[in-house]
Amino acid sequence: MRSIWKGALTFGLVNVPVKVYSATEDHDVPLHQVHNADGGRIRYQRICEIDGEVVPYADIDRAYDDGEQTVVLTKDDLASLPSERSREIDVVEFVPSEQIDLLTLDKAYYLEPDSSSPKSYVLLRKTLEQTDRTAIVRFSLRQKTRLAALRVRGEVLVLQTLLWADEVREAAFPALDESVRISAKELEMSASLVESFSSDFDPEAFTDEYQEELRTLIDAKLEKGDALDTSETFGEKAEKEGGEVIDLMEALRASVERSRAARSGGSKTSDGGDGGHASTQTNAKKTTTKGAAKKDVDEKAPAKRGAEKKTADKKTPAKKSAKAS
Repeated sequence: MRSIWKGALTFGLVNVPVKVYSATEDHDVPLHQVHNADGGRIRYQRICEIDGEVVPYADIDRAYDDGEQTVVLTKDDLASLPSERSREIDVVEFVPSEQIDLLTLDKAYYLEPDSSSPKSYVLLRKTLEQTDRTAIVRFSLRQKTRLAALRVRGEVLVLQTLLWADEVREAAFPALDESVRISAKELEMSASLVESFSSDFDPEAFTDEYQEELRTLIDAKLEKGDALDTSETFGEKAEKEGGEVIDLMEALRASVERSRAARSGGSKTSDGGDGGHASTQTNAKKTTTKGAAKKDVDEKAPAKRGAEKKTADKKTPAKKSAKAS
């Protein structure tokens, strides 16, 4: 495992240097989206709605929109917040463990001692065990202030983030306000049924049957030879260069243009007899940049219609992008 954060647990004058690791992982089989006609990989790009250009992730900032105005927050703005610069996990209080509502438990992290001597780490762990208490802590991670429960799991301290109080919805169901009469016999029979299912919980006794069946299905298809060559369908060269990404906006523009041309010109289009569907698929595969998409549309659509599109694109890029999206 790789640590995702380094800091220190602090309470009073006690300082416990720790490394933070994600305690859970997703076991789902990773699946891609592909074109059902030829198995070609479907990808998406981050497109600016104003200029229609592809924006690298490094050039993306965050913003708040109140419905009328937009406030852009740069990376420097976010980094300047005091809580984000802090590398401490501050203990706010120690509470009885039974007071932690399971509904509020979120992401779990392991804490590893990060000092030459783990004495302070072990001392805190044993204290929590003996007092049957859970520490409520505050810390910052990935540009968010977190509230978390610090508890013991075996020999390890576990930090489990908590939902804030206003993030838990109120269970207001009118049906629960109705008066319901439960007889003693019904309650007895229900308790008997519960007793018949009673057992000690063993997490390892349960498996994700859907994922197991999915893996079996994939293995069966591979063994049967029912598979595609990844280098041909997903593009081995494209993978190394970051992937050939379909510009969804340009593909939509090309499709609209084809549809208009088919309605107005019928057989005059260069699509052949299939009404533009096959050529639209071809355009989508070839469209990797805005320039390439425009060239493809201009060459295959009627000249007059292509000229109108060029003029519209040049004058109103923002409206055109918004319409396409």
